[in-house]
Amino acid sequence: MENLLYIAAIIAAIAFLVLCISLAVTLFSVKKTLNNVANTLEGLDTNLQNVTKETAELLHKTNELAVDIQEKSEKLNTVVDAVKNVGSSVSGLNHSIQRITTSVSTEVEKNEEKIAQVVQWSNVLFGIRDKWKERKALEEAGYYSYESKKNL
Repeated sequence: MENLLYIAAIIAAIAFLVLCISLAVTLFSVKKTLNNVANTLEGLDTNLQNVTKETAELLHKTNELAVDIQEKSEKLNTVVDAVKNVGSSVSGLNHSIQRITTSVSTEVEKNEEKIAQVVQWSNVLFGIRDKWKERKALEEAGYYSYESKKNL
């Protein structure tokens, strides 16, 4: 029975040793993980400082841009005034063109018969020109009319 007690004590000692070894392995893994976390946090701190610096620069540039936009907006007001004046000028020009158009329309109505005759005569001349070109094209292609063959 005593032997059983010694065997139980040895088993308990071995179990305790296994427990200690596995606990040591776990603690070393936790230590390694915590070291990695610490290194990551140091890198994060550095990155955060860089981001903060870049954000400050961005804010500075944004302020400069806002000032520049304000200055250009003030300059643009003079351009808008100039455009208003151009609009007034164009309105006056439109009024003048309308008067001229009315005058031309009146004259066209007075000379409507003469214009119609000119259009008729121009249509006749264009018809004659087209016939002459057609006849010339046929002659160049080797076709002759009966009357032109008599002359050959």
